[in-house]
Amino acid sequence: MATMPRVLCFGEILFDIISNEPGVPYKEVQSWTAYPGGAPANVACALAKLGTAAGFIGCVGNDTPGNTLVELLETIGVNTQGVQRHPSAPTREIDVILTAEGDRQFVGFRNHDTSRFSDTQLEGNALPIELFDAADYLVFGTLEMPYPATGAALEQALELANQHQVKLILDVNWRPVFWPDPSIAKPQIRELAQRIDFLKLTDEEAEWLFDTKEPRAIANILPDVEGVLVTAGEHGCAYCLNHHEGQRPAFAVEVEETTGAGDSFLAGFIHRLDQLGLRALSDPTQIQSIVTYATAVGALTTTRAGAIAAQPTAAEVEAFLYLKKQES
Repeated sequence: MATMPRVLCFGEILFDIISNEPGVPYKEVQSWTAYPGGAPANVACALAKLGTAAGFIGCVGNDTPGNTLVELLETIGVNTQGVQRHPSAPTREIDVILTAEGDRQFVGFRNHDTSRFSDTQLEGNALPIELFDAADYLVFGTLEMPYPATGAALEQALELANQHQVKLILDVNWRPVFWPDPSIAKPQIRELAQRIDFLKLTDEEAEWLFDTKEPRAIANILPDVEGVLVTAGEHGCAYCLNHHEGQRPAFAVEVEETTGAGDSFLAGFIHRLDQLGLRALSDPTQIQSIVTYATAVGALTTTRAGAIAAQPTAAEVEAFLYLKKQES
């Protein structure tokens, strides 16, 4: 059994079935490669590789893909006490095509209906309460919100987090293909965002959800939020953390594939915040250091293929930052 986690990651774990042919339309792709993924699972694995104890809470099928994913979590050192197995619903697989520039497009579920997969069947009454007693942060997204069982389990997880003074971190991770009725998503996600401590989203998600990509403007809409991080891929990120604003350009790296880079960025942010403590958010210099670290973790993840396989270790991040400092 892995160490009791300081960070809990709630939601989906799955296989991204990624096209090996950038720029080729979905129906014409002939060659695919399966990579473990799912934003919360990516964050949990990235945290464990960096050295922060993390746990994953979600549901997989009682099938070969499910076995493979659970074994991967355990090999990396992620606590799997919160993983449930469904006897009949399959582990989710999602087709991902790439643009000629290497950007992702999530396009389908291997001829399955989105509500058929095991991640939609998490049982809230089986959540391990002791995990919440030990944790400092709960990370979750929005993809499980539309499914009744897992949506209710998320609500129970939020209640447990509040009872145990666990900080809530929402990564919007907007994927319309996951929503049976995408039209209901925006008001539900905005309502959820009113309850959180930290928000991470892309600039496109920010514009869609709040009609602005300015972190301070978003923070002003969310009365209890302590921090907003808005990522913009190769253009870096902007932030408003404890009323301190700033921007951080992306590191120039040779990009192989961008899947999971945002999840690694979030893991880097949480890892450094957990190391330094929340008091660090009162110091603009430390904030800049935290965001720079997160940016490095995200950048390194783009230099290799596969969201989880590409994630760096803490030693790799430190070496990368040292090299960049010498170059500047």
